[in-house]
Amino acid sequence: MMLRNLLWATSKHDVYLMQNYSVMHWSSLRRSGKEVLNVAKPIVPTLKYPGSMAQTLSRVQISTMAVKDNLLVAGGFQGELICKYLNQSGVAFSTKITTDENAITNAVDICHSPTGSVRIITANNDAQVRVFDAGNFMCLNRFCFPWSVNNTSVSPDGKLLAVLGDSSECLVADAQSGKVLGNLKGHLDYSFSSAWHPDGRILATGNQDTTCRLWDIRNLSQSVSVLKGRMGAIRAIRFTSDGRFMAMAEPADFVHIFDTKCDYVKGQEIDLFGEIAGISFSPDSEALFIGVADRTYGSLLEFNRRHYNCYLDSLL
Repeated sequence: MMLRNLLWATSKHDVYLMQNYSVMHWSSLRRSGKEVLNVAKPIVPTLKYPGSMAQTLSRVQISTMAVKDNLLVAGGFQGELICKYLNQSGVAFSTKITTDENAITNAVDICHSPTGSVRIITANNDAQVRVFDAGNFMCLNRFCFPWSVNNTSVSPDGKLLAVLGDSSECLVADAQSGKVLGNLKGHLDYSFSSAWHPDGRILATGNQDTTCRLWDIRNLSQSVSVLKGRMGAIRAIRFTSDGRFMAMAEPADFVHIFDTKCDYVKGQEIDLFGEIAGISFSPDSEALFIGVADRTYGSLLEFNRRHYNCYLDSLL
């Protein structure tokens, strides 16, 4: 089953996206694309620390990716993990983090620990979440759960970890120890996506039941709001960095945008054609990019935020 986080914007003009067996960098200023990572060829890691799990990989089918802090991290359908610094040639680190038969890397996340160091978090079908140090790529921790983990996301302060997967319940755990602190009940099916509002108070979870639920971290006994999609599971959720808007994507055809200042009541629906490969707001909150993964209509769509009278914000 395809999880759809194959597109990341690192600025208003720089987008990274999957195209066949390549990760491409698209510059909307220059209107040109450049290959950043080719996974059809053997991948040989350049950084091999003592005791490191680094290994050569061949012909990886990428299942998910994330780009942040000059770091590109990709996961594969056979449990692969690939890390590349954008300002360096070659791949810094690659490995198979699990040898399970059903080993797909469902999600990767780049985040900061409470002390400020960069961490890579992987969610896998082998029911484990692994935490890697982005400095030396050592595995610092692994947390086991009772079901396949489809998605994780770390709170803005680096202390809490949302864990979702093949269960109707979503978990909130301590990001350092993996200890479960909260159990979110309300969804009816498996969950695939999550995101934290930048203020750290609201957690959004996306589910196969075609809804996104919003939870107030101060009281997890029930969700504070339920946002409905049209037809499909909510496969990707993103907040703007200023917290003003939230976007959620279905597997195909529909992306929904909500105004957080109006209690998520005001919104806009973007109706397009094709499978959605990912959504990403630019860090300055001015642009929304949508990847369309369709053999015929494959494309990258860019939507810009509208401003009325220079001070009133509007939807896209």
